[in-house]
Amino acid sequence: MSARTTRTADTAQTAPTTHSTRTAPPPADATPHLDAEAVGRLVPMVAAVDALEAVLAAGLDPAAESARAVVDVPGGQLLMMPSATASYTGVKIATVTPGNADRGLPRVQGMYLLLDGVTHTPLALLDGIALTSLRTPALSGVAVRHLAVPEAGRLVVFGTGPQAWGHVEAVRAVRPALRHVDVVARHPGRVAAFVDRCRAAGLAAAAATPEAVADADVVCCCTTAREPLFDSALLPDHATVAAVGSHEPDAREVDAALVGRATVVAESREVAARECGDLVLAAAEGAFDPARLHTLDDLVRGGVRAAEGRPRLFKSAGMAWEDLAVAAAAYERWTAAG
Repeated sequence: MSARTTRTADTAQTAPTTHSTRTAPPPADATPHLDAEAVGRLVPMVAAVDALEAVLAAGLDPAAESARAVVDVPGGQLLMMPSATASYTGVKIATVTPGNADRGLPRVQGMYLLLDGVTHTPLALLDGIALTSLRTPALSGVAVRHLAVPEAGRLVVFGTGPQAWGHVEAVRAVRPALRHVDVVARHPGRVAAFVDRCRAAGLAAAAATPEAVADADVVCCCTTAREPLFDSALLPDHATVAAVGSHEPDAREVDAALVGRATVVAESREVAARECGDLVLAAAEGAFDPARLHTLDDLVRGGVRAAEGRPRLFKSAGMAWEDLAVAAAAYERWTAAG
């Protein structure tokens, strides 16, 4: 296939564009499958961070996105997440299966279908696990880029799964001064393997307890916890926390005291009120006024500044526009490579 003009994924609020510079989409029987290796190779972490930040800077309104469809199925949930721009349409179908951890299988699985934005011809099928494992930490990377102190050198990560590793990569991508990772999780063997992986990547690392947040510049919560992971009274005033582990209104990874104390940023107010238990529960307990919530698009466009003398919290639930932005970046790089 010949190379096509590379574009930054535009927003759903953009007027339709002409397609005179675009090559014809592949025949239906030749639709490429971009597997996990291809997704990771085509879109390194810093490129994913940049792609997400670019669509926000260009005017994307996350509040205009359709809500994800969640269907309870035996043993877990089925999720459908559609999104569209003037150039692309796409949908991720994913499953969340908590019992898969005991089966040695991923908790989150799925596939992503990328379509042409005008003709809706299939363009590519992408590995949904790889896409989710990339876009979620990359979104945290956007927030950390704007919230964390420039000299951030110490990260505490809760969890040892793909999201935890992705967050190590994302923080390192936007804060090159990162030098040490403390790893907190329940399974010693997985912690040891994760520590070894960090060291192999050139970072100092150690198994730690939740009290390690007392020395943290950045904390990433990437777990299935339903109760707070640490006592936020230990957290330094300058620290940035990214909490990404849940999209349920009755589950949280951080305590109400942190939500009440921090500069709080989320993807959208509507998603926060519907899916972000960390914020919903804090508000119900009287610790947080939702009117204080800031949005990530406003942060990227310079409308939000972290207050001095208080931590910064980014709470993410995951939205369909994020998948589309990274999927489009992968597809454009694939076509550009011929």
